[in-house]
Amino acid sequence: MNKMTRPVGTATYQDILDAPEDVTAEIIYGALQTHPKPAPRHAHVGSSLGHEIVGPFHKGRGGPGGWLILGEVEVQFGTDILVPDISGWRRERIPHLPETNWIETTPDWICEIHSPSTKKLDQIDKSEIYADFGVKHLWFVDPELRTLVAYENRDGMWTTIATLKDDDPVCVAPFDAITFALDDLWA
Repeated sequence: MNKMTRPVGTATYQDILDAPEDVTAEIIYGALQTHPKPAPRHAHVGSSLGHEIVGPFHKGRGGPGGWLILGEVEVQFGTDILVPDISGWRRERIPHLPETNWIETTPDWICEIHSPSTKKLDQIDKSEIYADFGVKHLWFVDPELRTLVAYENRDGMWTTIATLKDDDPVCVAPFDAITFALDDLWA
């Protein structure tokens, strides 16, 4: 089914608020989607990746700075609310954190860390929404396969810019001012 013929649900933010606390709740194409909170392996990969990029890009330590990097924050895409594993905005686009529970400004970069319960949703529905709303860079990290695949949005279509595995060096846009070993995420 292509995005033009998708049924649109009627979920609201109240449905997210009413969801059990032990799940991640999102509104995707108007339908409430819930899935388990990240498992420790998934959380470890997210924390490790965050550690690699927050210092140089969020804080400007050993890198150019100029970014806001946040983990598992709600982001509004039109009527949908998604929770990317890690999101990044250039500071000039979001100089201050909003007072709402979600962020309305489209991220410049998103990383989704694959879990068995979310892999298909991340790769199909969420990546489609990200492209439509102009996210410039999207990374998929798979802890089981020990891979990172990076994409760049070119006219609403994802183009692969890097496919890395095992201990390959990671020096990939938009964070190509630094290099770290991919296997640093698994240790």
